[in-house]
Amino acid sequence: MSAPIDFYFDFSSPYGYLASEQIEALAARHGRAVMWHAIVLDAQFQPQGGVKIPLALLRTEYARRDCERSAAFLGIPYKTPTPYPVHTEHAARVFQWLSDRNPDEARAFAHGVFRAYFVEGRNIAEVAVLLEIAATLGLDREEVSNAFSDLATKARLKAEIDLAEARGVFGSPFFIVEGEGFWGPDRLAQLERWLETGPF
Repeated sequence: MSAPIDFYFDFSSPYGYLASEQIEALAARHGRAVMWHAIVLDAQFQPQGGVKIPLALLRTEYARRDCERSAAFLGIPYKTPTPYPVHTEHAARVFQWLSDRNPDEARAFAHGVFRAYFVEGRNIAEVAVLLEIAATLGLDREEVSNAFSDLATKARLKAEIDLAEARGVFGSPFFIVEGEGFWGPDRLAQLERWLETGPF
């Protein structure tokens, strides 16, 4: 079987959200699986002048309008969230916990979190919101609650972030296939060409 596509994302990334709505269909067209990886950019990037590089970029008026325009162009529901950005450690921990036991449940949870934030305008930094999302998927509330603070889950997420950095991941979304990295939703066309024709 052909190598899967590794998809790295931060739940607070609007471009990560847009990619999450496209990557599975793209992969399916080429008989590839997608391995989803939640990361936390604040935990990965060093401050530059007191502001994290990705957040400085995404707080600009241009980026706000670009996300709205890109979503409209792609036909993907989107509403600029408030507050923005938010911390995503809790969401990433639950995702990691789910991913280790059931990748399909983890992917469904990821879609739920992204849509809650970028379509419904709910604050995904709040534990109560994450528990509601998990409940709609039939997940056990107590088990999900435990995942927020479980030391093993925290360690797994840190290991995931460290591995992402070691692989050269520096933003959201970031895709890796057959050792080749593609950064940003605007690279999906290049990624698809790579899958169609091979390296170029």
